[in-house]
Amino acid sequence: MKLTLYQIDAFTSKLFGGNPAAVIPLDKWVDDDLMQRLAMENNLSETVFFVPHRAGDEGGNGEAFDIRWFTPSVEINLCGHATLASAFVLYSIMGYDKPEIMFHSKSGKLRIKKRGDLFQMDFPSWKPRKVEDDPNYLKEIVGVKNIVGVYKHRDVLIQLDSEADVRNADPNFPAIKKNGEKIIITARANGDVDFVSRFFAPSAGVDEDPVTGSAHSQLIPFWSEKLEKKEMRARQLSQRGGELWVADCGERVSIAGECVFFMKGEINLQ
Repeated sequence: MKLTLYQIDAFTSKLFGGNPAAVIPLDKWVDDDLMQRLAMENNLSETVFFVPHRAGDEGGNGEAFDIRWFTPSVEINLCGHATLASAFVLYSIMGYDKPEIMFHSKSGKLRIKKRGDLFQMDFPSWKPRKVEDDPNYLKEIVGVKNIVGVYKHRDVLIQLDSEADVRNADPNFPAIKKNGEKIIITARANGDVDFVSRFFAPSAGVDEDPVTGSAHSQLIPFWSEKLEKKEMRARQLSQRGGELWVADCGERVSIAGECVFFMKGEINLQ
């Protein structure tokens, strides 16, 4: 069996920026163990697989797909940058020409539209709630001096004082892995975007994710309320960096970004 693999840099307009994703289109699902081993072999933050959706009234016309995401060590329930990369592969490489793509996932239905150079994703809104975690312990493991507040939905969200605090944080990845939580740190921006963030997930095999679309399912409603804005621009302050155009749409959020093609390869499974 041979599989085609595409590597796409997502949430960036420049090669070697954003978050690289391995995209493997399938005609039908292969074994879970094989998908996990392929993700481990690729050793990117996520490898994404999709197949044509077969069931119901959205299945037989080629307009919908089932999608799954794997880190090098586990399957996860939602991944933004790899979904963006999948849409790029469908529209820009595989000749998909419908107005939108419907992905069926473990986090529900995800709609993607192409808007010029941007791919716009419709994702769930996960407004985090304030929690009373030990701030001294969290300061120690994420490597910061001050914490404004701690919140949580799927992931722990830590608000910091400034963009500089986010940029200069020195996380202790073994300690975060032992803690077991995925952690977002965030602050208001002081430049041309509204807010900034970083994302740490060593328990999922990714110490620091370059750009994390799914984290913005929490960040968007959080900052929309604090900034009293519905449409915002965000930047993730990883070494590679990434840009996102986002909007709070009530029960859903909109996350948009650009993609760049890096390579195409063939996987030979003997």
